[in-house]
Amino acid sequence: MPTEFHSAEAAEAAFYQAFEQNDADAMMQVWSPGEDIECIHPLGKRLMGVAAVADSWRSILSGSRQLTFRLTHARRFQNDSLAIHVVYENIAVDGRPQPPVVATNVYRFNGSSWHMVLHHASPATDIAAKDEAETGQTGDSTIH
Repeated sequence: MPTEFHSAEAAEAAFYQAFEQNDADAMMQVWSPGEDIECIHPLGKRLMGVAAVADSWRSILSGSRQLTFRLTHARRFQNDSLAIHVVYENIAVDGRPQPPVVATNVYRFNGSSWHMVLHHASPATDIAAKDEAETGQTGDSTIH
């Protein structure tokens, strides 16, 4: 029976807990079971569908590295059926801090539970931009 999450925040907490525990099964419990899921790891290709997403997480989580996450500069937007979380992932690998990653996590409510439908993570190349976003100030931006 799939795990149920009463909020997008609960699903997100389970996502990062599974990541920290190298638990691919728990990771996939966070994801929607539908084929309309997508995942883009930092500098990675676009993965679509349950099989591709699950294969990528099994590969990533099969190692013995200990990852810890501290989320900062979170912005969350939500309606009755969709939640979008944009966060900075401050990651330590085996206790060594790494450059931050900016992630967009999208969750959908299926009538009884929230599940992830998209995780897109990229290196955070402009650290000053996160401080502008935090204060609500914006500068020039480039659309790609």
